Amino acid sequence: MPVNRIKAVLAEKQISAKQLSVAVGKNATTISRWCNNKIQPSVTQLQEIAHILDVDVRELLCPTK
Repeated sequence: MPVNRIKAVLAEKQISAKQLSVAVGKNATTISRWCNNKIQPSVTQLQEIAHILDVDVRELLCPTK
């Protein structure tokens, strides 16, 4: 199962999940499910999140090696 680092990057950037939900136009429940790895955002959504958080999209993903 893929795992993302959205929750960790939000903490590093001191941005709340609520702020991210407003920025991407998703409800807070969706953001929470992304942060807790219950569901995964699409590649397009990951790119949008990376842009909003000003990070490389790879920083939102856990390394596979």
